[in-house]
Amino acid sequence: MTEHDSTMTWHVRQALLPDGWVENVRISVSGTKITKIETGRPADPDDIRIGIGLPAVGNLHSHAFQRAMAGLTEIAGPDGDSFWTWRQRMYRFVDAIGPDDMEAIAAFAFMEMAEAGFGRVGEFHYLHHDIDGGHYADPAEMVGRVAAAANEAGIGLTLLPVFYAHGGFGGQPPAEGQRRFICNTDSYARLLDGSRRAVSALPDAVVGIAPHSLRAVTRDELDELLPLAGANPIHIHIAEQVREVEDCLAWSGVRPVRWLLDHTAVDARWCLVHATHMDSGEVVDLARSGAVAGLCPVTEANLGDGLFPARVFADAGGAYGIGSDSNVRIDMTEELRLLEYGQRLVAKARNVMATGGLSTGRTLFGECVTGGARALGVQGGISVGASADIVVLDEARLMMSASWGDTALDTLIFSAGQAAIGDVWIAGRQVVVRGRHRNRNAIESRYRRALSRLLNS
Repeated sequence: MTEHDSTMTWHVRQALLPDGWVENVRISVSGTKITKIETGRPADPDDIRIGIGLPAVGNLHSHAFQRAMAGLTEIAGPDGDSFWTWRQRMYRFVDAIGPDDMEAIAAFAFMEMAEAGFGRVGEFHYLHHDIDGGHYADPAEMVGRVAAAANEAGIGLTLLPVFYAHGGFGGQPPAEGQRRFICNTDSYARLLDGSRRAVSALPDAVVGIAPHSLRAVTRDELDELLPLAGANPIHIHIAEQVREVEDCLAWSGVRPVRWLLDHTAVDARWCLVHATHMDSGEVVDLARSGAVAGLCPVTEANLGDGLFPARVFADAGGAYGIGSDSNVRIDMTEELRLLEYGQRLVAKARNVMATGGLSTGRTLFGECVTGGARALGVQGGISVGASADIVVLDEARLMMSASWGDTALDTLIFSAGQAAIGDVWIAGRQVVVRGRHRNRNAIESRYRRALSRLLNS
């Protein structure tokens, strides 16, 4: 992608700003940032004309390499199938991925995210080492490939290098299939330094930290890691599976979210990914902490995780966002749709997540823009000082001749889907034109070659 040195003005007929829908909005962009917003203004001759403009959504949780596994794990074994059997297949698949493969797969996944209306990705990256578990000459080799992929796809990057030291609660030794992930606190600090160097040329990149899970880190290690984050994001997998909760209870006597809240100062820097299985006290206390719940409805459905108590969490004031996690399918509208539909199936009611007189689509979209930005360590929405990101809807594909305001959002999410996303601008560059990424041919060609090699290795 080219350098971010442009100055331009968008004129948006109707734009979703942080305070709601506004007509005739002029948005000035300099480099990667929005510098000025004027409302109720006619277009100037040189303005770039936009019909319906939405803020891009942050994808707060991704394992990019797993995109190449899509469709390869949908066969049950003789004794049934679960998250844990899926994980064993993932370990076998990851054994063959080299640096070139990593870059090709990540670029493809990030390209699809941009086409889906995601403006930034939180890459929860734990594929650190060589195939035999040994370190690359550059410990940050693989995170460097992630950064290169983000640059090629033109998507904002919050890089979350993962600390992974153990194979179970209480510091159990790691399994052989985890050898490419394993760090100690010293090697992790070096990896973090390398990660910061790897993203230094990217516009507005953020580097946070990611203790993988309470299964993979001891209390002493967690205490040592947290100061490395500074003011930047801290992400962790937690309470995704019932067995995980049972194992945590056996180890500590308390549930995973409760253990974390009791032993660390969880605050607005934190994103607790999944947090699917909580009791009522955990739900309320997590909401009060200011942490973001990182929900991944497509992956959680694919893996049979369960349903997050979203309505109760929202009623307690909790913040949430969405992520594509395993990347079995990359579709922002489907994540939002499944989030609502899961709650409807549990409640046996409609429009469960709608609040404050807003439509369901507007509620979900607004919460996920805000929650995603917080989890990814950036300013969100179409606002002065934020990244110059805007998603332009294809009004012809909204299947309505006069889509307006919340109706347009509801139609996008519950009816038209991703096909109604037309152009996408990220950090002042138009990366998607009429639904297609500008670099799709080259990125897709490299991905196909990498996938063919992996499937035949």
